[in-house]
Amino acid sequence: MTAVQNAGPLIRLAALSKHYGTHLVLDQIDLEVVKGEVLAIIGPSGSGKSTLLRCINYLEVPDGGLITVGPTTIDATRAASRSELSGLRRRVGMVFQSFNLFPHMTVLRNVSLAQERVLGRTRRDADERSMQLLKRVGLADKAGQYPVRCSGGQQQRIAIARSLALDPEVMLFDEPTSALDPELGLEVLAVMRELAESGMTMIVVTHEMGFAENVSDTVMIMADGKIVEKGPSAQVMRNPQQERTKRFLRAVHDR
Repeated sequence: MTAVQNAGPLIRLAALSKHYGTHLVLDQIDLEVVKGEVLAIIGPSGSGKSTLLRCINYLEVPDGGLITVGPTTIDATRAASRSELSGLRRRVGMVFQSFNLFPHMTVLRNVSLAQERVLGRTRRDADERSMQLLKRVGLADKAGQYPVRCSGGQQQRIAIARSLALDPEVMLFDEPTSALDPELGLEVLAVMRELAESGMTMIVVTHEMGFAENVSDTVMIMADGKIVEKGPSAQVMRNPQQERTKRFLRAVHDR
């Protein structure tokens, strides 16, 4: 568990909605996440969890609602300006199920390139920061290798280092261990636990129930595009109040 700061919300979503054709994927989502909080989002497949993450950093454009990250607020009922999108994405890092590393670049270049392009760092400064982060995720010895020479768990840790290199205020994780076997997944979860303990604000869509209960501060259950239940992690996981939550957790534990 992290020490959540008693400040105003770092992230605020108000009446966030998203449709795919006639299918309502997100139904008037209201959510606040404070600085230093780790929020785990769980729920059945197709409940809108990944779409919610992608709307927060505007990889998916919502149909309605407000998204606030730090001082930047975007009203989804109108087209976002370039400065609004830049302000939003500058504060938000994201790690996907797939690693999305450049196969023709070394591990070091994969982590450094965006720093040079987005932050204007010199190659020397970017490489120095990259080596700090690769050491943090336990992969400094892989800096000169190409991604194909790294395991899936190592590639995911490189992807985490790449996101951290842009100094985000919040990290979004979209089922980061789902493509990994259990042992390699543990490597990634260990890095995420360290990030949580360091005070990084995190929203994690996950099927890892142990992480949800023991590392996150708050668990949120989604189903059918809505928030079904939300509260302190241990409370929600051990003593859920809503029947839909109970049904989902029973299905998870009975597998």
